[in-house]
Amino acid sequence: MEQQDSEKQQLILKEYGKNIQQLVNHITGIEDREKRTQSAYTVIEIIKQLFPAMKQENDQKLWDDIYIMSDFKLDVDGPFPMPEKELLGKKPLPVGYPKGEVKFKHYGRNIEKLIEKAIEIENDEEQENAIIYIGQLMRSFHSTWNRDNFDDGIILDDIKTLSKGRLHIDLEKVRENALFESNTRRDFKIPHIEEEHQKKKHQNHGGGKKHRNSGHKKRR
Repeated sequence: MEQQDSEKQQLILKEYGKNIQQLVNHITGIEDREKRTQSAYTVIEIIKQLFPAMKQENDQKLWDDIYIMSDFKLDVDGPFPMPEKELLGKKPLPVGYPKGEVKFKHYGRNIEKLIEKAIEIENDEEQENAIIYIGQLMRSFHSTWNRDNFDDGIILDDIKTLSKGRLHIDLEKVRENALFESNTRRDFKIPHIEEEHQKKKHQNHGGGKKHRNSGHKKRR
């Protein structure tokens, strides 16, 4: 009975079984370092033969495992250093999750981040364009979540709530011009993007004119 309990205690990594554990115990006790190293390589190959799935594993994992099975006593010239015993069983660092709850889950946290960015915009026109864009996104999310009870006033109230009253646009203006309709998005562009667009358009127009003039001279 005591012998069985002793054997169970020696199985450090149960997935390899008793025979592999005994082989590791044996080679750990070999006095000659070179012979001990050769025997360790042989054990690695035996593991690959007995456990075909292990062939797909990184060799470093197999070496780490026999080091662990030797209770970190196997002193050999292996291809990988012995892992630190202190790291074994150490709990991983906690994964950082966003702090705070999402105010309106059907909009998601990204809408809250967009509103935070919109609040930072100093130019009134650009900020209004940002509000309209956010309103269009919120309308699409809201209509998916609740098709029966919908109004632009709800979207505007939610924007005020999420921005703590720092973002505002006239409700009548929104309704009359259907500003929160997604098909009107193309009519509202951020100014600096619109300027770049006009600049490129002008350059292309000028380039075309130059090409036509050069063609005219060539004909003459």
